[in-house]
Parts: sequence; C-alpha cells; structure tokens
Amino acid sequence: MRRRRVVTGYDGSDHSLQALEWAMDEAELRRLPLTVVHAWQWPYGEAGEDAGERRREAAGRVLRHGADCARACSTIVEVATDLYEGHAARRLVELSADAELVVIGSRGRNAPARSVIGSTASSVAAHARAPVVITRGTGPIPVPLHAGPVVLGLKDTTSDEVLEFAFEEAALRRLRLLVMHAGHPRHLTAWGVAMAPLPDIDDSARVCREWVDERLAGWQEKYPKVTVDVCLSTTAPKEALLTASAEATLLVAGAGRSAMLSGHLGLMTRSLVRHASGAVAVVPPPWDRPDPADPENLEDLENP
Repeated sequence: MRRRRVVTGYDGSDHSLQALEWAMDEAELRRLPLTVVHAWQWPYGEAGEDAGERRREAAGRVLRHGADCARACSTIVEVATDLYEGHAARRLVELSADAELVVIGSRGRNAPARSVIGSTASSVAAHARAPVVITRGTGPIPVPLHAGPVVLGLKDTTSDEVLEFAFEEAALRRLRLLVMHAGHPRHLTAWGVAMAPLPDIDDSARVCREWVDERLAGWQEKYPKVTVDVCLSTTAPKEALLTASAEATLLVAGAGRSAMLSGHLGLMTRSLVRHASGAVAVVPPPWDRPDPADPENLEDLENP
C-alpha cells in the first residue's frame, strides 16, 4: 500500500498559490508527503505537434515552480510532482484514492468565480475519496492576530468521518471547534433532528443541547485538548453557517449521500462551497464508493 499524502492542484495563479500554502501546512502538520499536480491540455484547433510539445514544456515549468516553492518554504521531507495531460478535476479525483487530503484553490465569490467553483472544486469534492479543502482568495493566506475556529454544522446525519475530520483539524491547528446546531424551538426539525413538540423554548433548548452533548461526548474524550463551543441557533442552517464562515479558519461539511449516488454535492454543501467567506472542507461519505479511476464514473468531469 502506498503511503498516504496531501495532494494539491497548482497552475501558477494566485488562488492556486493559496491552495499550495494550505496544502504545505497540512503536509507539515500531518507529517505526510506532498504531491503537487498540474494538468495541461493539447492546444485547440489545428495546432501542430511542436505546439503541443511547447505546451507540455510550459506546463512542466509551472509545475516545477510550485514544487520548488513547497520545498523552499516548508519542512516537508518529500515533495513529488504530477504532470497530467487532461482535465485537472479528473486527475485530482484519481489521486484522491490514496490521499489523506486534496486541496484546491478557488477564485472568489463573484459570479464568474462561482461558475468555476461549480465546475471544478464541486466536481472534485463530489467524487473524491478523500476530504477536499477548497481555499478562498489569492496569494499567501493572511495570518490573523487571532485565528478563527474550525466550524462544523451538526445534524443527525453527520457521519463520524465528518466529526473526526473537524476534531482532527482543530487539534492539528490548535484551534477551537465551534459546533453549530440549528432547530426551531417547538419542532427542532431544521437540521434533521425530528422531535415531538415541546411545551416551551427552554425545554426545547435543553433537549437539543443534551442531544448535541451526547453526540460529541466520545469525540471530546478522544480529543481532550480541543476546546469545543456549542452554538444552538434558530436561524436557518445555511445562513447560520455562512455567517460563521466569515470568522472561521475552516468550515467543515459532509459531501452527503447524494454525492455517491449522483456525483453531485447536496444542496446545502454546494451552497457552502460556493458562498462561504473562507476555506471549506468537504468530507466524503463513509460507505463504499465507485472507483474514481473508472472512466464511467468521471464522465461528468470531462465537461463539468
């Protein structure tokens, strides 16, 4: 079995530089090798073979630049390169099969950027077998005076894999973990927790908090050094998480069952990926998934 690694896509752009920096941090914190990936495609139109070779050489220079940056600016023992002719999304999904984490950069939250995010990052996150971190912005990651928490939206369908990833990231980065759970006071069904109507708001909040505490108990025992804050909110889940993302270091979400069945992220996760203010981690579901190297499973990545 190959040693697990951190994988990141790099194309020389400012937003891919931020993804590279995040990936370097993850590789150092996890003490894993880093693989820097660059994908290129044959020129469109009636270009000659020499044009294709020049394109390959240029792609190789871009890739070497990314790898050199990682070697010069980190203590990572092993930095590998992967030059791929084809679609970047396809290659990143293939490499996710033996990766600990895949990191992708995004261009921002304006309309053109959202279309790129939807066509690349969302596709990778929906198909990948490893968690996918989607960074936001350009250039080096700003270093705030007080780093924000890792934020997790908790519902009854949240898998242990999502919880473990959130706790692990908080532990590695020595950050607080903010667990958010939303439900309407009398019905408590907004995030999937179905309960009988309760006589008053105080009782609703108490039952809700007891459920959250019970769900987190084992993980807090496993990660005793992680400080956990719980936020119970009556705000709609998506709005609550998007608001929290403005101050968060990382927002953690599950890919959802629909990712395995249809190759598309659920509505909630897709919205967080497209509209969150900061980095978002999408953790794949725990059940067996189709082989990412099977071309039939990646047809929608060719023309996302």
